[in-house]
Amino acid sequence: MASTTINPTRMELTRLKTRRTTAIRGHKLLKDKRDELMRQFLDIVRRNKELRQKVEEGLMEAHSAFTVASAVMSPEMLEQALSYPKQQVTLDMKLRNIMSVNVPQYTFHQSGDGAEIFPYGFAQTSGELDDALEALSGVFRDMLELAQVEKTMQLLAQEIEKTRRRVNALEYVMIPEYEKNIKYISMKLDENERSTTARLMKVKDMMLEEQVRKAEEKRRAREAQRENRA
Repeated sequence: MASTTINPTRMELTRLKTRRTTAIRGHKLLKDKRDELMRQFLDIVRRNKELRQKVEEGLMEAHSAFTVASAVMSPEMLEQALSYPKQQVTLDMKLRNIMSVNVPQYTFHQSGDGAEIFPYGFAQTSGELDDALEALSGVFRDMLELAQVEKTMQLLAQEIEKTRRRVNALEYVMIPEYEKNIKYISMKLDENERSTTARLMKVKDMMLEEQVRKAEEKRRAREAQRENRA
């Protein structure tokens, strides 16, 4: 129990009250941080849902077109048509701070002819292969943003869980423990003060009794002297 480990002194009481005040302030700040993280997280979840649906539709369109192209073209011709792309892509990443959480932000740059995505001639290829490449090109940016959003969701979820544990620890463990210890010390100090007051009153009564006894002895001594003179 706290009463066996806490020294019931006024200095300890002041120290615990200061810690309780700090814990209450920290609890409020962490709750505000958790609420803001949740708001940001829900916005990103909605964006993730939109992007995932868009990416899945684009990939399904590209897959369907590529399946048809594979059916009408020989494997050798298909491989030859896609062997030498005209574009290259480089990916850059920088960090963005969201409520003390560093989340990635991806950007990519295209090199080569940005307007030309077909690395082959049109004489011996099918139109479905063109459709597949166009669909992949159109969904590429969304796929990159989806990867960014999902990583951001993962990092924010971890931070929300960490913040939630800290809030619960303060709310259900530390602050009640401080309040219990403060109550114990206050009761001990009040008990000691009452005991001290009772001892002081006892000493005062004893001193008054002693004064009364001495006064009575002096009175009797004076009466005895008067009787002897008479």
